[in-house]
Amino acid sequence: MEDGRAPGERAPGERAPGGTRRKRRVLPGFGLTLGYSLFYLCLMVFVPLSALFIKAAGLSWAEFVTAVASPRVLATYRVTFGCSFIAALINLVFGLLIAWVLVRYKFPGKRLVDALVDLPFALPTAVAGIALTAILAGNGWVGQYLEPLGIKLAYTPAGIVVALTFISLPFVVRTVQPVLEDTEAELEEAAASLGATRLQIFTRVILPAISPALLTGFAMAFARAVGEYGSVVFIAGNMPMVSEITPLLILVKLEQFDYAGASAVAVVLMVTSFVLLLLINGLQAWQRRLRSGASA
Repeated sequence: MEDGRAPGERAPGERAPGGTRRKRRVLPGFGLTLGYSLFYLCLMVFVPLSALFIKAAGLSWAEFVTAVASPRVLATYRVTFGCSFIAALINLVFGLLIAWVLVRYKFPGKRLVDALVDLPFALPTAVAGIALTAILAGNGWVGQYLEPLGIKLAYTPAGIVVALTFISLPFVVRTVQPVLEDTEAELEEAAASLGATRLQIFTRVILPAISPALLTGFAMAFARAVGEYGSVVFIAGNMPMVSEITPLLILVKLEQFDYAGASAVAVVLMVTSFVLLLLINGLQAWQRRLRSGASA
């Protein structure tokens, strides 16, 4: 043919007979991909979690309450959830600050700093725990100078907060960083040209845009800290009623062959983290609706 196409071949964008455009898909259709996705999620997530619930269901209601509400277990909840909440709040502030510096400024060693943010992801948690203990213990590099001042970090809840802050920092930074990169600097310049102060620009222009990412990062950091074991067990001291964390208590129950009791405590941790994630997702959806309604 004159245009170089074989007989019956259509030009790019040309409609197929009947007036419909033929769509080429890289992956199979929606039904098949959805089926594979649900199968994989059930295999890797739903089945193990269901086994946990089934094991805990072997307890009667009175036994379940006794297993999850004894004084020792409640003390571990206070340590685990309290320290995780404090660590997530710390990372909410300093994670935003680090993300801001990485996005808005150019400086020597920026790539190294950016790589160091991901170090808690790659570092084995046991190595992190040993390193923090070597630094903060009474005879450690830093602890030997803090303890004479009455500041004791190792083997206390304060040391647990330090360990949880270390391992959960990347979740906030990596969640907020891409959102800051997509934020238009022209909006800040326009607000400044209209006489807005730096605080007003941050609270009225930047913060509303990044608040969903901040909430997501906070929730992910909190959920990660709640389930942390390796980096905490070395620095916590594991003293019952003082610095014992819930994941360690679960391991103790397993070593005592109390599988049902360990499953019951694990269910409480899992449900709490899941409820928190649902609340954060609901807040994000609510904020998106408010913004879309305001823009309309």
